[in-house]
Amino acid sequence: MAKFRDTIDLYDDAGKLLKSGVPLDKISPLVNPATRKIIDLTKRTIAVNLGGIQDALKTGKVGKGHVLGREMDLDIVGNKDAVIGKIKEMVQVQEGDDTKIREFSGGKLFLVEVPSARLEAASTYDAAITSVAAATTYAIVEQFDVGPFDAAMVKGAVWGAYPHTMDMKGALVTSILNIPQNNEGLGYALRNIPVNHVVMMTNKNAMEGAALASTFEQAGMFEMGNAIGPFERAQLLTYAYQGLNANNLVYDLVKKNGSTGTIGTVVQSLVERAIEDKVITPGKKGGYFQFYDTKDPMLWNAYAAAGTMAATMVNCGAGRFAQAVSSTLLYFNDLLEHETGLPGCDYGRVMGTAVGFSFFSHSIYGGGGPGIFNGNHVVTRHAAGVAIPCVVAAAALDAGTQMFSPESTSKIYADTYGKVDVFNKPIQQIAQGV
Repeated sequence: MAKFRDTIDLYDDAGKLLKSGVPLDKISPLVNPATRKIIDLTKRTIAVNLGGIQDALKTGKVGKGHVLGREMDLDIVGNKDAVIGKIKEMVQVQEGDDTKIREFSGGKLFLVEVPSARLEAASTYDAAITSVAAATTYAIVEQFDVGPFDAAMVKGAVWGAYPHTMDMKGALVTSILNIPQNNEGLGYALRNIPVNHVVMMTNKNAMEGAALASTFEQAGMFEMGNAIGPFERAQLLTYAYQGLNANNLVYDLVKKNGSTGTIGTVVQSLVERAIEDKVITPGKKGGYFQFYDTKDPMLWNAYAAAGTMAATMVNCGAGRFAQAVSSTLLYFNDLLEHETGLPGCDYGRVMGTAVGFSFFSHSIYGGGGPGIFNGNHVVTRHAAGVAIPCVVAAAALDAGTQMFSPESTSKIYADTYGKVDVFNKPIQQIAQGV
């Protein structure tokens, strides 16, 4: 028996129906096999930049430093089959387990799916990156018979500055996830993924990027205890309508307003759709003002989240700039509250997030562009999984206006994870998983 009465229709990024009559619980990170696979591979998959390791050793530039006189000219890429074979042999727990290696760029880059047994026998997801980094170091040392006085340079190229730094600064093995010490509370690991990484993993497709970000953010909501009891339905509804384009709502709003619309016209379109779908109804009048009522504030919140996403795409898409996302998050919801008398997205928390976000991303503080933020950041953590997907959509639509472009911060994620369907086509994968 379905856990919730709600059913949804799932549409793709081109407005095409993928699955109809889907029970709401079937998209849950706890239930949907595609969502679970995204989260599983996020924890288990490590990218290795073999070409980068070779270049780092050749120049002596390792761990964000430059060690003159310690250059090593090793043909690592030319011996990639032997090196990768040794890595797989060391990382796997037993022959034929779920260890998997995917090669890209002629073997200069590859992804290692660490066996599940390593993470099951560990307390955190550290086990994935540490096992791959250690295996890569030893494979190179063994393949090229590197002596004890030079092995430290190989270690520096692979592991970066660790353990001199808390994280693996300058490492040439990378994970989607940050180190646990940088998670700002319980359950924040999946929310601690920079916007630009998601943009590149989904090849700058705004709707696919929003879906992947929403998957990470909402899985984080489950992990931190924000989706227990009645709140589970609330989170799944925002995930469905904002992240997975349920009932084609985001697509329809963008299509209707994309050519000549503004944030204000998206507000009008959303209110019209909510009235038509009987999510809200006219309530009391106060002078000239028409208040609206809802018998389902959770569903209204999901509509507000979808409207916030559509307004972001219309506004940031028109200007091809990511910077407007914070003011869009703020003023779409401000206008929506004034129009209806009902709370804006996430009951006001998106507006609160947007005020600080404007200041920190590009105002008088100006610490960086929207693309380097994440749901774990002190500024953007407050909205319950519904702000960061909009930032991803905005950064995907950006035409190069950020100080920190996705190409400059996250290219390796496009060249590796971006080639894997479960990451680059999450909408279709999750619909299939239903």
